[in-house]
Amino acid sequence: MNGKDPRRQFLGAAARAKGKAFESRIDAAFEYYRLRGDAWIEKTPEPMRPSKSLGNGKFVAFYEKKAQPDYKGVIQGGREVLFEAKYTDTDRLEQNRVSPAQTEYLTRHEELGAKCFVLAGFGSGNVYRVPWREWTSMKDRLGRKYVTEADLDVNRVRQAPNGLLLVLE
Repeated sequence: MNGKDPRRQFLGAAARAKGKAFESRIDAAFEYYRLRGDAWIEKTPEPMRPSKSLGNGKFVAFYEKKAQPDYKGVIQGGREVLFEAKYTDTDRLEQNRVSPAQTEYLTRHEELGAKCFVLAGFGSGNVYRVPWREWTSMKDRLGRKYVTEADLDVNRVRQAPNGLLLVLE
């Protein structure tokens, strides 16, 4: 026996699949805005560091700790926009799901005039666009360091009849 809990492995795989589906919905939304000419927002590649050359352009690499938000781009008029995407199947989304390095990155960009948001997805299928200042002031505003869907209702992202997320509306 390998010591791994099959139930935990299954739950982990299911969570990863739901997270990927959430990202696919976001990708489709940003492609829609790109095709309309309203914005150009792209997924930030995961930082990877080669550690050993295998020759012929092949190598062994590892993912470095992530510091940048999931999506970066520009909206019509030239303003930078950044999104950190977080998904949960539970009834709450913890503030600490955004790492300290990501927090610093988003805060500094917002101080320079960028529009920064957390896209919060829940198992209900609802998605919320939370302004960065609201996300970082959670404790002051709510008295706790997590949000529920009820807390975010005013930030709910509308969906087109085909399910497309209207993230920038």
